[in-house]
Amino acid sequence: MPDTAQPAKTATLTFGDKTVELPMMSPTLGPDVIDIRKLYAQGDVFTYDPGFTSTASCESTITFIDGEEGVLLHRGYPIDQLAGKSHFLEVCYLLLYGELPTGAQLEDFESRVTKHTMLHEQMQNFFRGFRRDAHPMAIMVGVVGAMSAFYHDSTDISDPWQREVASIRLIAKMPTIAAWAYKYHVGQPFVYPRNDIDYASNFLRMCFSVPAEDYEVNPILSRAMDRIFTLHADHEQNASTSTVRLASSSGANPFACIAAGIACLWGPAHGGANQACLEMLKEIGTVDRIPEFIARAKDKNDPFRLMGFGHRVYKNRDPRATVMKESADEVLGLLGVENNPLLQVAKELEKTALEDPYFIEKKLFPNVDFYSGIILEAMGFPTSMFTPIFAVSRTVGWISQWKEMLGDPAQKIGRPRQLYVGAAERDYVDVEDR
Repeated sequence: MPDTAQPAKTATLTFGDKTVELPMMSPTLGPDVIDIRKLYAQGDVFTYDPGFTSTASCESTITFIDGEEGVLLHRGYPIDQLAGKSHFLEVCYLLLYGELPTGAQLEDFESRVTKHTMLHEQMQNFFRGFRRDAHPMAIMVGVVGAMSAFYHDSTDISDPWQREVASIRLIAKMPTIAAWAYKYHVGQPFVYPRNDIDYASNFLRMCFSVPAEDYEVNPILSRAMDRIFTLHADHEQNASTSTVRLASSSGANPFACIAAGIACLWGPAHGGANQACLEMLKEIGTVDRIPEFIARAKDKNDPFRLMGFGHRVYKNRDPRATVMKESADEVLGLLGVENNPLLQVAKELEKTALEDPYFIEKKLFPNVDFYSGIILEAMGFPTSMFTPIFAVSRTVGWISQWKEMLGDPAQKIGRPRQLYVGAAERDYVDVEDR
């Protein structure tokens, strides 16, 4: 990967009797960056940045986020345009290869993905090795990691062709793995993928079809699922993406790296946000209790927080939420909310929060997790499937970042430093003298 962010000026750091000149780099979009790679060698100091909130770990051309302005771009294209005019596999192509495909390129790509959706038949035995009540995410972590035991011809990261094959396989097989994890979780037979329907419809069919009666996919639900996939496809250097990059920096095979990303995504502070949102709605219970919980959310001394509102990165609005709200309205219009108290609470809570001066002032608007949780609940997915669906969506982002990192000669094996605050050197004391 070329070093496109060339040094434009320098920053001067003075500490004690030392002064160090550090180059500064200017990105295409976003703030300038101080290059501290040689700081330790020049000044015998290094920086302290818990959570890496002020540290760029890589150069990337894939995704740009401006949290203050509510901007999300994939390869320069705004997310609302992609979600409104494109579809998930076209966005996959864009993320993987850097440009929107021609008609012929898209047809070829969709064909390659479709022909790789089947899992090795022996992998069914791997699924059946889990307890019947295993969480679908636990199954996905194990199965994706085990793919390296089944697909030996795509584990050599030094071979560009094997990297390509692994990329297609992961994008293609992840919906099958997630659907089979769901089927195993609920005790139903596995449903094989079909080559004659689109990516999102295939996933819904594998989740909800049963041998006695095939599942006819409603196009509104298929479109909503495709938008969920699209809106979660990549989100810059988040925790799971950083995990994939860190794992791959050691030279680990692609399946192990993606399994590591899935494991990180499982954390409730990351991929579990929409599940937490639905659990909050269940806690509220009925529409008449909303004022009580709104008041609690405003009380600084109350530990209750409104889940699905606001975002760590987006300080203004979540650009994905606007598109997701459209899908939520379409899905609820199709399926109705009259007989679902949870969805009634969600709609009324959304209305109340959008009109409340407190939430408007603090810019606590419903985010993408709020609306995606509503959609998935309405479709009939249990909350245990919310994060696996997120993993299906994010796989292409992880792979794109993985491929980019492997092509960047500046990347080294990840090795963060630490601020050591433990005991100073001391002598060992024999056990009888302690």
